[in-house]
Amino acid sequence: MFSFSSSAMVDRPFDWAYQLEDLGYTGWEIVNEGKQRLTKENAQEAKNIAETTKLVITVHLPYSDLNLASMNQPIWEETIRQMKRCLSLSCDFCRLAVVHPGHLSPLGMSMPDKAWSQNILGIQEICDHAAELDMKIAVENMVNMPALLGRRPEEIVGILETVNRDNAGFILDVGHANTNGNVNQFLKLKDLVIHAHIHDNHGERDEHLPVGFGTVPWDNVAAAFEGYSGRMVTESRSLAEGQRSLKRLKKLMKKE
Repeated sequence: MFSFSSSAMVDRPFDWAYQLEDLGYTGWEIVNEGKQRLTKENAQEAKNIAETTKLVITVHLPYSDLNLASMNQPIWEETIRQMKRCLSLSCDFCRLAVVHPGHLSPLGMSMPDKAWSQNILGIQEICDHAAELDMKIAVENMVNMPALLGRRPEEIVGILETVNRDNAGFILDVGHANTNGNVNQFLKLKDLVIHAHIHDNHGERDEHLPVGFGTVPWDNVAAAFEGYSGRMVTESRSLAEGQRSLKRLKKLMKKE
């Protein structure tokens, strides 16, 4: 149920992941950035970790310098290519991948409807490729930055309804929601949630603090997640802070 995100480890190779079970985790989310980016050369190493541990592996599709809502067609096509390649590299040991919606470029801001359509088409292409690999795609709500799509519950619902793919679901990023002041509104979408990112902040920026160190209404989160069967992924700045989040999270979820 509880996974650790490798977002804090993007400057390191995969070997640190062998520590996760001893730290109390049952899963690992590979963030495809920096040295954690899956390649033909290191995908076998990730597969070996999956086969020699009991860790459930999920992946976060790449996002740096990419944009599913790009109005620059070659950039949009490269975004799709990199995301599909990540899915193909991970399908032997992973069944779920997280994707960020696109964002409005300067041109996209002047043509938001077209940028929205590009975003929808991009997610559809990714979902269709994932379906061929027996994988699910989880669309993430985003942090409070005006250019980003998917910051509000109605946007996430609109994306999922318009994408209209059976293997598409919602990943609730609790910390991102807190920066937008809409955690409780997002919790109303709990029936759509297939995956979750867990971290804290003070409601102004994406601090990625341990659970309980910010202003996220954790009692409300725990109540909404009662009966939830997906994974909860701590996105922490270090393994030590991940442990703090994990300990508090287990108590909140009454798992120990």
